[in-house]
Amino acid sequence: MNAHRTFVRVALALQTLTLFLQATTAGLLLTTSYGETLHGVGARVMYGATMLYVLAAVLAWRPGGGSPRPIAYSTGFLLLASAQVVLGIMREPALHVPLGVLMFGLSVLDLGRVVTGPARARSDAPIAPSAGRPTDAWTGPGARS
Repeated sequence: MNAHRTFVRVALALQTLTLFLQATTAGLLLTTSYGETLHGVGARVMYGATMLYVLAAVLAWRPGGGSPRPIAYSTGFLLLASAQVVLGIMREPALHVPLGVLMFGLSVLDLGRVVTGPARARSDAPIAPSAGRPTDAWTGPGARS
């Protein structure tokens, strides 16, 4: 695996982690005196992680020869993060909270796509049968003889 793809994976994993931590600090925001400070700091870190994902996607595309598709995904996340920051500053929890949940879900899906992408391509290749075993027989529990 090349360094550019690794950078994309790390940046996306960091983005996903910071989104999860934002959900955690949102709960602290409601229950502790220091929750607002943690959530505010976390928002800045999350925004930086999202910008890092954009940078990683651009570097994987141009110099690395990868697909431009991650640039669209990362730019979309940056736009969602921008909207999230604005909604948080405006104190609009009715929109801020569901958007945060959506962003976390999309980030997990994107991370899954990036992590399993090459493996999925390999799984399409035909698998050579084992010596002496039929390939169409089920040999697991409950198999008929």
